[in-house]
Amino acid sequence: MSITEQEWQKEQERVDRVTSEVKKRTEHLHEQVGIVKADIVEIRKNFWDDVKVNFENAIEAAETVASMRQQSEVLGERERQHRHAQKELKNLLRLEQTPYFGRIDFSEPGEGMQEIYLGIASFFDEQSEEFLVFDWRAPVSSLYYDYSPGPAKYETPGGTVEGTMELKRQFIIRDGVIKSLFDTGVTIGDELLQEVLGRHSDAQMKSIVATIQKEQNRIIRNERNRLLVVQGAAGSGKTSAALQRVAYLLYRYREWLSADQIVLFSPNDMFNSYIATVLPELGEENMQQTTFQDYLVRRLGRVFDLEDPFQQMEYVLTRMGEQGYEARVEGIQFKASVGFMRLLERYAEQLGQGGMVFKNLRFRGEQVVSSEQIAAKFAEYDPAISIPNRMRFLTEWLLLELETAAEAEVEKDWVQEEIELLDSEEYLKAYQHLRKKKRFRENTFDDFDRERKVLGEMVVRRKFKSLRTGVKRLKHLDVSAMYRQLFADRELAGSFGVELPEHFAEMAGQTVEKMREGELFYEDATPYLYLKELLEGVEMNTKVRHVFVDEAQDYSPFQFAFLKRLFPHAKMTVLGDLNQAIYAHAQKADGFGPLADLYPAEETELIVLRQSYRSTRQIVDFTRKMMPGGEQIEPFNREGEEPTVTQAENEADLTGNVLDRIHQLQAEGHQTVAVICKTAEESRAAHERLKEHVEVKLISKETVHFEPGLVVIPAYLAKGVEFDAVIIYNASQEQYGRESERRLFYTACTRAMHELHLYYIGAPSMFLA
Repeated sequence: MSITEQEWQKEQERVDRVTSEVKKRTEHLHEQVGIVKADIVEIRKNFWDDVKVNFENAIEAAETVASMRQQSEVLGERERQHRHAQKELKNLLRLEQTPYFGRIDFSEPGEGMQEIYLGIASFFDEQSEEFLVFDWRAPVSSLYYDYSPGPAKYETPGGTVEGTMELKRQFIIRDGVIKSLFDTGVTIGDELLQEVLGRHSDAQMKSIVATIQKEQNRIIRNERNRLLVVQGAAGSGKTSAALQRVAYLLYRYREWLSADQIVLFSPNDMFNSYIATVLPELGEENMQQTTFQDYLVRRLGRVFDLEDPFQQMEYVLTRMGEQGYEARVEGIQFKASVGFMRLLERYAEQLGQGGMVFKNLRFRGEQVVSSEQIAAKFAEYDPAISIPNRMRFLTEWLLLELETAAEAEVEKDWVQEEIELLDSEEYLKAYQHLRKKKRFRENTFDDFDRERKVLGEMVVRRKFKSLRTGVKRLKHLDVSAMYRQLFADRELAGSFGVELPEHFAEMAGQTVEKMREGELFYEDATPYLYLKELLEGVEMNTKVRHVFVDEAQDYSPFQFAFLKRLFPHAKMTVLGDLNQAIYAHAQKADGFGPLADLYPAEETELIVLRQSYRSTRQIVDFTRKMMPGGEQIEPFNREGEEPTVTQAENEADLTGNVLDRIHQLQAEGHQTVAVICKTAEESRAAHERLKEHVEVKLISKETVHFEPGLVVIPAYLAKGVEFDAVIIYNASQEQYGRESERRLFYTACTRAMHELHLYYIGAPSMFLA
């Protein structure tokens, strides 16, 4: 529907009015912020002047504490006011530039027509007592994303509101000026998407609130399900929708939910940097962001040198000809399975009946409590009691044994030598400590023998401290030996009713050898931690209410089951693309099926996103042919250049061709250009050749910040990130010639927004047929 010049002028006048009111509120708020800030500075400066400090007796002390508490509460209240005002100020400054992006005219039966304008935050005009702008997360705003003009309804906490949408209008407003204005149907109009998607990429992911599609809105506003699984094609907006979902939840449950009760597991630290500005753009704090590897390192990093998923990936992609390769890949797949999880549970049950392995407790090189004694004591406890509870009883017994052992040490010669080495400061500290405990009443030690005995007890207690701490942390339990034992004995491993891999013996040898070197394969980390918790007790986080897992296809069924145990009270949102399942364990995985099995069917929802928005229609048409079932992926109708495939004669010719293309892309104004290689090894070699001619950055697993410009990056690190233009450095059959590499190749090609160029030496990859 065309919009008349008169309508356009009327809409611009409204924009002018809203921005004017926003500016007034901004100026007023600036004054308030200044006053509150001055108050905070003054209170902090004079805090102790305004507090009556007197501890002479109980009454005076109580008054002092009350005075301090009152002053702290005043300070805390001012600081809260300042934080709230600063947050509102940020929203107002955004509204000043772009007050809103959408309008719907909605009428309820028996009610008048209501014009509803949607922006990134609400704006209430106190004079007219009306909302000039509604927050995009408000219940009524869902009409904009879900309906075309005609009958419509939306859900509120009080029930369903039904009515008729008379108009749905979209705006592109920049610096308070309407640049574009159009009426649209059910989907967010092509004009707005074309404008947004046609921009150049930069170092940060942007908010998509103005272009949320109906399916994405289902993801964002889902409140019913404990498990929400999003299977989305490359570039379908999975991650963007997930971040808007976080913002929606923080808005919807703002009285009960805070950002620190939401956790996002992302693929790597660079990706965390890439998405870091989305929630602050929407006026919300960032949730907790981590990687699964970071969690594993926190739990096991003191005991083992842990392999990370990228090292595992490099091995799988580069060591095909090595002896033991097939056994290792089999082991990766086996240890990722729910079957192996069940095997560990049955193994732990058997250990509870007999076979637990303990370490000797030693002090100054001598045995205090032997592993046999510990095992015998553990065997005395009722097997009906859980293993973790029996371990608690055992810990109490060991602490008593250590007390007895410590008493026996006091009279030994080494203790007297330690006392002689005490300097005056330590001596005084010991004396004051003992006086506090009323072990001495006089001003000095009054008896030489008594003095030596008491100091001896202190010396011994100090020396025994690390041993006692170790017992409390269950360091006497040899989990490592029990995990190795499972692989050292095929008969034992095969006795639990789980089918073992064909090359089990070779795989088991690799596992045991790695552990003897103080290292742990990535595929062993989660199972090892699981066995440890079966024996010691589960570490749970009951505070977290929502867990988001991005690039979920990279997680094994075992890892998902572990996450469910770790966050027992949390709802889980997982986002992935099975076409980008590039890790070895995924080759035999049954998609997201095992994940759905963890929750009741009525508490689970699967949403499939088939439309790809990232890339031009030409790039989507090109890449979807690489994947079985790729015809289901729907390109957004944004035109662009056809991808190119170019043969190079040799390495030098390849480098020359790539450099020519880089110069052309930079001349065209592309801000992010990625040369994508298969592995880190190939990336380093390509970077060495290119850096002599252009300014280029090498991205590695250690890279923390995503920056615009020209980068060389391994394909598996590029997941989740997008670039204006992508160059596949060597798309040859030699590099991408195995079926197991199809998804990696597809992932690399789908990073491109506007242009995709592939080069190869020799024969092209079979995936380009």
